Amino acid sequence: MCRNIKPLHNLAPPATPDEVADAALQYVRKLAGTRKPSKANQEAFDQAVVEITEATKRLLDSLVTTAPPKDREEIAAKARERYQARMARAS
Repeated sequence: MCRNIKPLHNLAPPATPDEVADAALQYVRKLAGTRKPSKANQEAFDQAVVEITEATKRLLDSLVTTAPPKDREEIAAKARERYQARMARAS
């Protein structure tokens, strides 16, 4: 999975529409192998982002869980710890 795509299910507070659209954009970029499509491919690229955003919203709305929502601050703190550990190993 692309490192920039974050899990969006079962968060407190819930994922925003912008987060869903950003994840869709990252997904399309990963599949297309480019951050910026050519002019000839721009329409197809944009349409894919729209469709994947809609599908992602439907998926998130239909998922069911009994687990308590994950705390965003806790997730961010763990990610920072992992990053710092990686940087320490790289030094």
